[in-house]
Amino acid sequence: MMRSLLFTRASMLAAILPLVFSNGAGAQQPAPGGAPSAAKPAGPPANTAPPSGAQDAPPTTAEEEGRPWPVMIVTSVEVLRSSRSGGMDIVRARGLVTSSAWSSPHLLPISSGAGPDGVLDLIFQASAPSTPTPLEAFMPIEAMLPIADGHPYKAIRVRSGTNAITLKTLPGYAEIKAPEDDCSKCLGKYFVAKGATPPAGVAKADIVREEDLPYLLRIIRPTDGIANYTLDPNRLTLVLSEDGKIADAAWD
Repeated sequence: MMRSLLFTRASMLAAILPLVFSNGAGAQQPAPGGAPSAAKPAGPPANTAPPSGAQDAPPTTAEEEGRPWPVMIVTSVEVLRSSRSGGMDIVRARGLVTSSAWSSPHLLPISSGAGPDGVLDLIFQASAPSTPTPLEAFMPIEAMLPIADGHPYKAIRVRSGTNAITLKTLPGYAEIKAPEDDCSKCLGKYFVAKGATPPAGVAKADIVREEDLPYLLRIIRPTDGIANYTLDPNRLTLVLSEDGKIADAAWD
């Protein structure tokens, strides 16, 4: 399948711009309040000397990941409790991301100690794509964070890029209904803005309503300019044709 024009051009632009990467993006962060740290395995030592008789070869480096970014949506939060080895609570969050290009999911604590409400606040992050991605079905993603026994927290709140779920019973489980429309089949359909009337004679299956897309949207009409092209991997960009159809789209 041919990639969309928007995705192709944006990828070329992103390839020549400096990328910002965060050190240790894939490492799990310990929760405050005595949480054990999940150490990142050390890589093998670099072999700087070429084999005997071999010609010099250019050094190779591991592929770098994109910077950490909140995932699209968190769909469930669970706390599992273990009494073994001194006891431990394990926070398990599940969610959705916009493509398979996301990696290294983790939960990042953003509260320091237990506040007056006793809530541990976490951001559900992953290494985001460093270039725009075409439309495809949402991908499930999950991350876990251990918390040592005796922690002061009464509730766990996990935040994504678009929502938050608070679990008030520990151990326990809370979830929400996942979005039904991931816009993976939006191309060629008519876009209907909030409050607007659909075109006459157009079947319901050929219409995309703005209220059915609960994401950050950027709508580009034929007469619109583009003030900037800052990448946001959780933003859905729709390019409309003269007759109001979705002519191009990407997560960017």
